[in-house]
Amino acid sequence: MKRRIFLKSSMAAGAIAVAAGAGLLAPTRVLAAAWPEAAFTAKSEADALNAFFGSADAQDSGDVTLKAPLQAENGAVVPIKVMTSLADVEAIAVVVAKNPSPFITSLQMAAGSAGGMFSARIKMGQTSPVNCYVKAGGKVYKASQEVKVTVGGCGG
Repeated sequence: MKRRIFLKSSMAAGAIAVAAGAGLLAPTRVLAAAWPEAAFTAKSEADALNAFFGSADAQDSGDVTLKAPLQAENGAVVPIKVMTSLADVEAIAVVVAKNPSPFITSLQMAAGSAGGMFSARIKMGQTSPVNCYVKAGGKVYKASQEVKVTVGGCGG
């Protein structure tokens, strides 16, 4: 019985070694979407939005909801939730204007997605507006909320 387990494990390890050697386990081949490096390295909100969406123009929308605490006791873990009822959602992005790197996170949606929900814990260095952007139907929509950070965070 143990011989069988040993043989199966050896075959699995061999298959993984061959896949790794062929470059099939490289993250660039595994991940579906390209990482938006220009957005994450941008130093301003407008530059980040231009890099991610191709435009910094966004309109406020009641169909995009951002839930975040009014006051965060620990800026290192601020819970947020983004919800939208818009049709044909392409992407969701979260930006904290006063962070050293304002572009916090993004999510690419499957083609033809109707609505969407995204939650995360983000890091904030200081009190700042948290802006959520949703690209749907070729337009960018926005929701904002000011979050007051009282302790710690990222460099503030």
